Amino acid sequence: MARLWGLPPAGPSPALLSVIRRWYYRDKIPIRDISRRTGLSRNTIRKYVRADMVEPIFKVPKRPSKLDAFAEKLAAWLRIESGKSRKQKRTAKQLYSDLAALGYEGSYARVAAFARAWRRERQYKQQTTGRGTFVPLAFQPGEAFQFDWSEDYALVAGKQTMLQVAHTKLAHSRAFVVRAYPLQTHEMLFDALTEAFRVLGGVPRR
Repeated sequence: MARLWGLPPAGPSPALLSVIRRWYYRDKIPIRDISRRTGLSRNTIRKYVRADMVEPIFKVPKRPSKLDAFAEKLAAWLRIESGKSRKQKRTAKQLYSDLAALGYEGSYARVAAFARAWRRERQYKQQTTGRGTFVPLAFQPGEAFQFDWSEDYALVAGKQTMLQVAHTKLAHSRAFVVRAYPLQTHEMLFDALTEAFRVLGGVPRR
């Protein structure tokens, strides 16, 4: 996700710029429709279709961001949130608070900007590739497993508590083990995998 964080919120990628110019010049699509498709303002669309530039110029940050160490974590959370209903999704402020609990010391503005850029990139991919390309996968018994975190709430000592839920699933049989923890740490990751492999009766090859 480092490349995504390096882009300023307002600029399209070179690929998106090419799509914009093709829609406008070849397909004769009005600027207002291109604006609706891309989420960019009409003024931004006009600037790029009228300019002679082939691709936009992006400013590169001069120093590392405090968010860099948490970028993969935040991106994983955003992927999970994208599959939830609007009411269940965490807000950018909630994501910021959860990152702060893990040690993030940067600003809320950077977290919000990252989330906007991530969602814009995801929207662009959906718009330019339709529903996406899917390759059927087949696995042999014991060949592979999948792991991911999610979040859920439970009553702990009579108090509503947010838990980090570890999901370990065998790719062939779809057998799975779910364990809940107070935080997502390396120790808890290792514990979740150790217990899952014990229950499942072995360690997949990959």
